[in-house]
Amino acid sequence: MAALSPCDPCSYSRPDLCAVVYADLDIAVNFDKKVISGTVHITVEKKQAAAETIVLDARDLTISQVSDKDSGQELTFSLGEPISTFGSKLEIKLPNGNGKKYTLSIKYATSPKCSALQWLRPEQTAGKRQPYLFSQCEAIHARSLFPCQDSPAVKFPYSAKVTARREVTVLMSAVRLGSDPCVGDSASLETKFLQEIPIPSYLMAIVAGDIESRDIGPRSKVWSEKEFVEAAAYEFAETEDMLKAAEALVGPYVWKQYDLLVLPPSFPFGGMENPCLTFVTPTLLAGDRSLANVVAHEIAHSWTGNLVTNCTFEHFWLNEGHTVFLERKVQSALFDGDKRQMMEFSGSEGLKDLQYNVKTLNNGPYTRLVIDLKGVDPDDAFSSVPYEKGFTLLFYLETLLGGPVVFEKFLRSYIEKFTKQSINTQQWKDFLYSYFSDEKAQTALNTVDWDAWFNSQGMPPVIPDYDTTLARACTELREKWCAALDTDLSQFSANDLTPLSSIQIREFLSQLLEQEPLSVTKLEKMQEVYDFNSVRNSEIRFRWLRLGLLGHWADAIPRAIDFVTEQGRMKFVRPLYRDMYAWEDARQPAINNFLAVKDEMHNTTAGLVEKDLHLKEASS
Repeated sequence: MAALSPCDPCSYSRPDLCAVVYADLDIAVNFDKKVISGTVHITVEKKQAAAETIVLDARDLTISQVSDKDSGQELTFSLGEPISTFGSKLEIKLPNGNGKKYTLSIKYATSPKCSALQWLRPEQTAGKRQPYLFSQCEAIHARSLFPCQDSPAVKFPYSAKVTARREVTVLMSAVRLGSDPCVGDSASLETKFLQEIPIPSYLMAIVAGDIESRDIGPRSKVWSEKEFVEAAAYEFAETEDMLKAAEALVGPYVWKQYDLLVLPPSFPFGGMENPCLTFVTPTLLAGDRSLANVVAHEIAHSWTGNLVTNCTFEHFWLNEGHTVFLERKVQSALFDGDKRQMMEFSGSEGLKDLQYNVKTLNNGPYTRLVIDLKGVDPDDAFSSVPYEKGFTLLFYLETLLGGPVVFEKFLRSYIEKFTKQSINTQQWKDFLYSYFSDEKAQTALNTVDWDAWFNSQGMPPVIPDYDTTLARACTELREKWCAALDTDLSQFSANDLTPLSSIQIREFLSQLLEQEPLSVTKLEKMQEVYDFNSVRNSEIRFRWLRLGLLGHWADAIPRAIDFVTEQGRMKFVRPLYRDMYAWEDARQPAINNFLAVKDEMHNTTAGLVEKDLHLKEASS
């Protein structure tokens, strides 16, 4: 069994010896066979003169031929025995000669069980007219889509030519150059793409489906099935405002196009920051733009994550902590009110999510900011910890080092310093110290317990004292419900929620989730006066369902099962399945439902829910 790389515990690749510097894909999408096949031409560069091979990652790929593109010479290659999580080591002997760069042509095909791809039948789509394909390559699934150095340490520009049936539209994480009929094949179209900025493999993305677009800004379109496109155009109409707010903080948006794609409900995340084409879940379509903060998050990734990238997923907080920090800066800049209060309100809300995840992870090793992924599938370590613990560290440092005006200048300098690079936590810390070089700042930095922040398990060593002004009304209503007697609930009415925004209603429910479970009597009264069962906002609906399950309200079981079945966003699905498993009356219905719909779920979601329901052992 091949050893994994000393460069990245989740990859075989050795970019320190020989690295991929460009990829050109010429591929075809076959919906009938559920495979993508063709040739990827990879340009590789020796980093050590003595290097004789290039090492790539591959999982469930059929490699039929490798050759030197320039000479046509067939090259020797070996595909090692697979390790289930990490796939196989693909090692290719470089062409003879003293060159430093070579372009290798790899003829390959994916497997129908390719973990990066989900294939939907027409009846699984809203329009039920055409099949649908979409990818999700983060964290280490790109290796099942094409042979690559599947480590965020390796960044490369790419071009692509994709052939697919005429009735579907193909998009990628790149600028779309146009489509033309295929020569000799009137049933197919060939679409070309170009991504000029180097990206890591996990940002490779492809979609093919019965989709159309609407313009939502001078550099933005929203794409979806036509059944949702008008609603999506309304929901995401503020995209250009968010882009401008981000640019004011961290500099020009360099990716040219910023499009959004609303995917089918099985998409496992709120959003995925694929360059030029952010993927988002339809659970954001609340009808009132109240969940557009997810778009602000994905826009922020255009700088923090996509331009400056964690070198391995052990340093994932560099991507996500900075992105949450920038997201909340953008969100606050557009808030019609006290902007700092909004920033701190969002931080306080995130802290509750962090507390839940730390508890779920039993204060274990994945609650560290910098984690050890040796032998671990990064998907198994995924949680809100790098997002919210990372944000908390940055907010703490901003407070310590002079406030927003000072720290925002550091953030911009950080992006400029490391743009188009992949870095680790030590490099970030070294730059922090070099930027804040005056004696007062150095004294402040030396009070930080860095070991505790980076390596201790559980909650952050310092919890900010967030401004609670925007949460005050939520807290008062929560206290009123907790103090009320089941025999006298007449003081509650629909008017209680009139002064609250949707994010404050969310906060009210989040606060209730931190208390002892409500009685069924109170839950029934809450439904009577607030009618939460009819709310479209998925964040409110999710918290309401959790309250019902934790309060052992039988009415919540079928509604929770409906919610986990109709959408596959892991943020919602996993906690609800966990809550149902913890309640004996709901356990078997939850297991039965999962087994019935498992094959329709995204493979990442299904695999993790299987562990949540104790149907499969989780990684340690």
